[in-house]
Amino acid sequence: MRVKLWRETEAVLFTLPALIPLLIFWLGPLGYIVYLSFTDWDFMSPDKLFVGLDNYSYLLTNSEFYRSLKVTLLFGLGSVVPTIVGGLALAMLMNSKIKSSGLFRTLLFSPWVTPTVAVSIAWSWIFEPEVGLANLLLGWVGVSPIGWLRDANWALVAVLIVTLWKSIGWSMVFYLVALRNLPSDLLEAASIDGAGSWDKFRSITLPLISPTTFFLSIILTIQSLQAYDQINVMTQGGPAGSTRTLLYMYYQSAFESFNVGEASSIAVVIILICVLLSGVSFLLGRRLVHY
Repeated sequence: MRVKLWRETEAVLFTLPALIPLLIFWLGPLGYIVYLSFTDWDFMSPDKLFVGLDNYSYLLTNSEFYRSLKVTLLFGLGSVVPTIVGGLALAMLMNSKIKSSGLFRTLLFSPWVTPTVAVSIAWSWIFEPEVGLANLLLGWVGVSPIGWLRDANWALVAVLIVTLWKSIGWSMVFYLVALRNLPSDLLEAASIDGAGSWDKFRSITLPLISPTTFFLSIILTIQSLQAYDQINVMTQGGPAGSTRTLLYMYYQSAFESFNVGEASSIAVVIILICVLLSGVSFLLGRRLVHY
């Protein structure tokens, strides 16, 4: 009994170097945010007025909160699914024996290492309605000019285009590694048995690369919830709130309206959404992921 107790104590002592930063820089601030969500504070007053669940009840009755939640979900679906599908398609193309594939891989991956602010500024010029390259190209094929970042119907689409352009090459790299680690003997055996390209892709490739798909779906979902730079540079949440996600609503509440309590409650909601999506992903992963 004493030996077991000592071993457990020893294990805790060995994990302390990792637990201390976790407590200081993650669990501590998280607890403080939860506390602030029950207060009314403006960043400057020395006292924090405890208001209980008022901030949460206000959010639940605020139409702007639901609109931002809808934008967040649309942005997540519109960025995660195409990035995974497009990354896999490009990886399969780059995995085939085409000339200069190394150059193409470098070009496709380069947007990921480019700062998001610089990318967003460049695309803001491209989406400029009067003199931008996007409308110029559309005019060449007979399509009427689009307002892009000035049009509430197109602003979110424009932000998604930038997000996909930046992320799809990163997704491609992970799929390239997964495809090159596929067992060649299994694919050869399927070919000998008469399986076509689609049959091999559906029955062999997709199941064997499912861990990579699972990893990318979680990481990209978290990134979509944390998207801020491109929205702040390109649209500032507009026009008319059409690109205002929950994170940007949090920023506006905290640093423009100085309503820390409301902003903290939004932050708690974002954390709960992350936990919920992670839980659903892991439950689905048990059934669909093949290790």
